[in-house]
Amino acid sequence: MMATLNQISAVTLANLRTVPSRLGISLVIVIGLAGVVAVLTSLLALSNGLSSTLLATGKTDRVVILRAGSQAELNSVLVRQDIDIAKQAVGVAKDAAGNAIASAELIVITELLPKGQSKGGVNVSLRGVEQSAFTLRPEVRVVAGERFKPGLREVLVGRKAQSQFSGLDLGATVRFRGADWKIVGVFESNDAHESELWVDVETAQSSFGRGSSYSALIAQLESETSFDALKAALSADPRMRVDLERERSYYSAQTEQSTRGIKALTFIVTVIMGFGALFAALNTMYSAVSTRTKEIATLRAIGFGGMPVMVSVLAESMLLAALGGLIGGMLAFVLFNGYTLSTLGAGFTQIAFSFKVSPALLISGLLLSLFIGFLGGLLPALSATRTNIPAALRAS
Repeated sequence: MMATLNQISAVTLANLRTVPSRLGISLVIVIGLAGVVAVLTSLLALSNGLSSTLLATGKTDRVVILRAGSQAELNSVLVRQDIDIAKQAVGVAKDAAGNAIASAELIVITELLPKGQSKGGVNVSLRGVEQSAFTLRPEVRVVAGERFKPGLREVLVGRKAQSQFSGLDLGATVRFRGADWKIVGVFESNDAHESELWVDVETAQSSFGRGSSYSALIAQLESETSFDALKAALSADPRMRVDLERERSYYSAQTEQSTRGIKALTFIVTVIMGFGALFAALNTMYSAVSTRTKEIATLRAIGFGGMPVMVSVLAESMLLAALGGLIGGMLAFVLFNGYTLSTLGAGFTQIAFSFKVSPALLISGLLLSLFIGFLGGLLPALSATRTNIPAALRAS
């Protein structure tokens, strides 16, 4: 056993020292796998960033109340009676004055230009909220300017929306439905709401012709265990035809819808590029073995076994693969980690989010690279052990 290990060590080190002499062909593996890992990591970072943004939205002790059968706020309609009944229902938290900690909200789709474009507007959510929304969502912090005033056409802009779309600077005026709205503040929340524009709900109703209708009621529960009591109370009321869901669960469902296509694209692209990199590795390692035929035959003739030769070929392939994986991972991290963009969400409006290249993604990319390197080196390594020693020595 010790003799075999010594042979493996000696042959592997000798082989690795010759890699610089085959630098050109060795770079095929490195560059190919760097590309695979960079693309894979970037696409997964995109999916990871979008998922993190949506999963960070919502709490388990808040509920979203929608019209029965509605899948999202955008296609839900509640009337004033629904709002009043739900706010007074058992399980909804009240403040010191006895008022429900809840916000009746209206979602309207507006159109804005992405920065750097002169045409081709995209859908952006404008959310009408009550003043109680800021008590309900303490994570929403005004970081510039001030909150909008009830009754006025004033807009509070999410930080990510401001970074992605034109015309949202503090103090600027934007035009919606033939009316001018002034941007009076910018907020951060570190979730999907940062992609939205917030306004006074009653002003939004009158400006967009929504009468006294709302899209949803977001309510604070007295405790996490109050959900069932609230659901039972609303289900038992014959005047109410509503569905309710914990806020965290609601946005988790939105996450699945939004990331499904990205994950499918990631799989397809990774498989195609992975096969390309695998064939490149096979070709490279077969070439490396063919250039070492005399050396391998000589080693076998003086007593070296087939195992050390096979390990040396696999070691070279996996070392080059590891180098490619590291380069690809670092490229993805440097170029995309923290990079912000927007994409169409489940509600057909833009969601702004940042790429998230996590250590787990970098490790996954490196492991994939090593796996392809192992497969790419395995067959050439086995062929090296079957070298016809007399023929190889005579040919040399």
